[in-house]
Amino acid sequence: MVCVDGSAASDAAVAWGAQEAVMRGLPVTLMHAVAPVVVGWPVGQLYAQMPEWQRDEARQVMDRARKALSAGLGDAEPPDVRTEVVYSGIVPAFVEASRHARMIVAGSQGLGAVGRALLGSVTTGLVHYARCPVAVIHSDEDQTGDPAAPVLVGIDGSPASEAATALAFDEASRRGVGLVAVHVWSDVGVFPILGMDWRDREAEGHEILAERLAGWQEHYPDVRVERKLFCDRPSHWLLQEAERSRLVVVGSRGRGGFPGMLLGSVSSTVAQSAKVPVIVVR
Repeated sequence: MVCVDGSAASDAAVAWGAQEAVMRGLPVTLMHAVAPVVVGWPVGQLYAQMPEWQRDEARQVMDRARKALSAGLGDAEPPDVRTEVVYSGIVPAFVEASRHARMIVAGSQGLGAVGRALLGSVTTGLVHYARCPVAVIHSDEDQTGDPAAPVLVGIDGSPASEAATALAFDEASRRGVGLVAVHVWSDVGVFPILGMDWRDREAEGHEILAERLAGWQEHYPDVRVERKLFCDRPSHWLLQEAERSRLVVVGSRGRGGFPGMLLGSVSSTVAQSAKVPVIVVR
């Protein structure tokens, strides 16, 4: 499923999502959500049906999305394409739809004082609450990058990273490329702590990588795996490795009083700042 809104980032998301659908032999749904119009009197009343001007805008958005899909596929055989326009709260509509999707693809939007580092509100809502993997696509990404570049996955030993590892192997196998597995064994962001045996921690990191990758390497013998172990600052190393990758896959983490609701800081930073597509896996 691809979220479409008529923006350049949406066009990039449609093109990427269409290619992913073709690669997997799946249909693609182009979905556009229209926020209900609130009128002043009676106070807070909503239009029961979509006004005609919003219908016209929705048709224009869908027409543009179909053109972006065709342009993104080139000469490739197009997938089965479905379209859906809903008149509802935008983030809740996409989150509900994500329950029935294999993957939801959204464009990154929203630029502020820190440039491209801010995701749009809809994309942010999806990476926090969607019930399936979310692919974040930036409109300024090089869609014609090196096709032989590897898939990058972050592994920390959590259930979320286990799910991310499974998807990363599948993506690498379908693309016929290698996989770079990164594990950062400390995220304290400081240099040597008194009394800490760095060699023991490093050995533990190698063990985590070996354990988490062993089964998947047997299942995907065609995928060549390169393991990389770093000391601290996970997001820094993932972003650095992303510069030589075609795709990044990371797991989300639940923090705070509502498990599964909040996105981990590392996943959030990578989704916001990487220059290549990022898939966040819950």
